Amino acid sequence: MPASEMAGIIQKAEILLEALPYIRAFQGKSVVIKYGGAAMEQGPLKEHFARDVLLLRLVGIRPVIVHGGGPQIGALMKRLGKEPEFVGGMRVTDAETVEIVEMVLVGKINKEIVALINLHGGRAVGLSGKDGNLIRARKRMHRGPDGTLVDIGLVGEVEAIEPEVLALLEDNGLIPVLAPVGVGAGGETYNINADLVAGEVAAALRAEKLVHLTDVKGIAGEDGALISTLTRQEAERLIEAGVIEGGMLPKVESALRALRGGAAKAHIIDGRVPHALLLEIFTREGIGTEIVL
Repeated sequence: MPASEMAGIIQKAEILLEALPYIRAFQGKSVVIKYGGAAMEQGPLKEHFARDVLLLRLVGIRPVIVHGGGPQIGALMKRLGKEPEFVGGMRVTDAETVEIVEMVLVGKINKEIVALINLHGGRAVGLSGKDGNLIRARKRMHRGPDGTLVDIGLVGEVEAIEPEVLALLEDNGLIPVLAPVGVGAGGETYNINADLVAGEVAAALRAEKLVHLTDVKGIAGEDGALISTLTRQEAERLIEAGVIEGGMLPKVESALRALRGGAAKAHIIDGRVPHALLLEIFTREGIGTEIVL
């Protein structure tokens, strides 16, 4: 075998060995993954994600997936002749809309993710917050700029997470895939922001990591440069300064909730990068922003 070819093979072995300390450190621990954006929509990235999740499970890490589906919900609403309406970035959700939300999230997207992971040899199980009262929810009112509260329908916030169902699946080698639909005290269905559900799940499981797959490289500072590591205090300062805003805001709020609840670290990474999960979890450098206490 030529020396150059042998060097390439040895380099592959060294890459595998770089992951060894992380596999050892995270074995048996939960990693909550908020799955959304391009990683959930583009064919090749979906394949990468399914195999990455399977690899995590096979080396003893316990992945839990929380997925969104906003664009898909909006597309079906328009096909059915119903125009999506938003207030302060939140979807106005009447009784008809919540049926569409549940149909898309629980009946379509959730099952597609489960099927894809299982196709690659995993053992994934799809859930909604209604299963085992996993996500108990209450109505969330939107607060307007002038402080007044606006009723936006069946939009909820997490009241409590019942982690026993997730732990039971994890203990038996299964991969939970959770749609962010909650159940109220009267049995009503609530549409809940998937980012915030992921943070609550990570807190309830006291996860080793919460990882948000997004369509940006991570969190940028005042100068626009990527921030590799961010403390909770620094994140709160950037929120107050208006640097963290828009779609990034619920992701950071989710990360802070997870940390306050006992999760060890939170990460916001670019899901458009193939194998982003593995690069963040198993390499020294990582690829996005990690948030720590």
